[in-house]
Amino acid sequence: MSTIVKRIAAAATATAAVIALAACSAGSGSSSSSGGTHAPSVKIGLTGEPANFDLTATAGSAIPQVLMNNVYEGLVTLDQDGKVQPRLASSWTVSEDRTTYDFKLRPGVTFSNGQAFTADDVKFSLERIATSWKINQSKMSALDHVEVVSPTEAKVVLKAPSNSWLFDMTGTVGLMFDPSGVAKLASEPIGTGPYTITERVQGDHISLTARDKYWGEKPKVTDVRFRYFADAVASTNALRAGDVDMLFNMQAPDLISQFKADKKFQVMQGSSNGEVLLSLNNKAAPFNDVRVRQAIAYALDPQAIIDTAWAGNGKRIGAMVPPTDPYYEDLTGLYPHDPQKAKKLLKDAGAENLSIAFDVPTRPYAKAVSEVVVSQLAEVGIKATITTDEFPAVWLDKVFTKHDFQMSVILAVEPRDILATFNNPKYYIGYDNTTIAPIAAAADKGTTEQWIQGMREVAKKTAEDVASVPLFLFPNVVVANSKLQGIAANAVTESLVLQGLNWTS
Repeated sequence: MSTIVKRIAAAATATAAVIALAACSAGSGSSSSSGGTHAPSVKIGLTGEPANFDLTATAGSAIPQVLMNNVYEGLVTLDQDGKVQPRLASSWTVSEDRTTYDFKLRPGVTFSNGQAFTADDVKFSLERIATSWKINQSKMSALDHVEVVSPTEAKVVLKAPSNSWLFDMTGTVGLMFDPSGVAKLASEPIGTGPYTITERVQGDHISLTARDKYWGEKPKVTDVRFRYFADAVASTNALRAGDVDMLFNMQAPDLISQFKADKKFQVMQGSSNGEVLLSLNNKAAPFNDVRVRQAIAYALDPQAIIDTAWAGNGKRIGAMVPPTDPYYEDLTGLYPHDPQKAKKLLKDAGAENLSIAFDVPTRPYAKAVSEVVVSQLAEVGIKATITTDEFPAVWLDKVFTKHDFQMSVILAVEPRDILATFNNPKYYIGYDNTTIAPIAAAADKGTTEQWIQGMREVAKKTAEDVASVPLFLFPNVVVANSKLQGIAANAVTESLVLQGLNWTS
C-alpha cells in the first residue's frame, strides 16, 4: 500500500505544532461554552481508516465512505430509498433496444482544480476503467464506448442490454475524474463534489472543506473532520466527551441502550447493504471440497452469533442478498444449525480433527464475530486459530490481494455485490463460477422478470455450494449529538453523505 502524502498547508518546521493544535480544537461542532451555538463544522468518528485515496486500485469501503458523493460525483446517484437519481447528469434517455444512454450534463460544473467538467471527462472516466482500474472492472464490462455529442451531451453505448449497469453507475465505477488529476489519485483527489480534502494526518483524521464554487446546493456544514479510532470504546468515549459529534456505523452495540437513554444524543438504526461474510478460500484446502464448506454452514448458528457478538442487532440472511434487493429470497433454511450433519460431512470428506487458519481484520465486529465462530466450530471438532491482521493494510495485502488465507470474516458493504463476490474465480474467494456465469449473463440482458428470476437462481446456487457463509445483515447504527440534523442514516451505498448535515439551535 502506498503511503499518503499529508497535505498540510504549513511550513515543515511548524507542522507538528499545527497538527497537535488542530487535533485538539479545530472543527468542533459541539456547543460553545459562551453562547451554546454551533460552528458550521462536524467531527465524525469512524473505526476504519483509508489506506490511501485511490479507489480505482484499493478495495474496501473506507475510501468511498469519505470521497464518494462528497469529493467525487457520478452522473447518477442513489437516494436514501435506494432509487437512482440524477447527479452530474440532469436527465437521460434510453434507446428502445436498451443499449444506448443519452446523458444531458449539467452546465457550469467544475472540478475542484477549476477545470470544466464536460462530456470529454465522461468518456475519459468510463473508458479508462477497462485499462487503468485494478478493481471492479467487471461492473463496466457491459460498456462498448462513449461518444462525445457536445460539451454537455454524452452518448454511452453498451455491448448488450444490462439490467445492472445504470445501478452500478451509482457506485465507484460511475465517478467522474479530471484527466489531469489521475496521476495523484492516492494523495490528491480532484472531483466535482461539494467538498475537497484539505488535510490528512494518517492514524488520526481527514479534514474536508466545502467548495465555494460548487455547482449544486452549498453544504451548511463547511468543515468536516473524520476522526479514526482504534476501537469502539475509544470512539464512544470521544462522543461522550464531545470530541466527536457523531459515530457512523457504531461498533459498540452493547452501549446503544445507554445512548438512547441520554437526551444529549440521538440513536438511529438505518438500513444497510452490508453482509458480515465468513469468507472461505475455495481454491485452498480444505475449502476446495464442497463437503467441508457445507459442514461449516451446518456447524454455525447465525442467530446465536448475532445475539452474542452484536447484542441481537442484525438480521439473518441465507445468501449474499439483503431484503431490499429486488431478487431477495429467504434462503435461511438451507443449512439449519446441525452439528451432527457437520460432523458426518467432515468424516465423509476425510477432514476430521480439522485445523484452520482464521485471518481476522482489526475491526470490532470481526473480533466479536470470530470469537463466536471459533467456539461453534470447536463443537464439531474444527480448531480455528485466529491470526489478527491489521486493517486495511495487512488484510488487504494478505487476504484480498495475495489470497494467502483459508478463512476470514469481513463486512461487505457494496450494494448488489453477489456477482462481484462470486462471479469471478480470480476474486479472493476463488469460487468456481462456471455454473452461475451463464445464468447471470442471461439475466442481465433479459426482461426485469427474467433478471429477478435469474439472480435468484444465482443466489440459491452460491448458497447451496456455500461459496462462503453470509452470517447476518449488519445494522447501520448512528449515534449523534441530538442537535445535529440531516444525517443520511441508511447505508444504501458505501458513501457517508455529508451534504445535508446541519445544526439546530
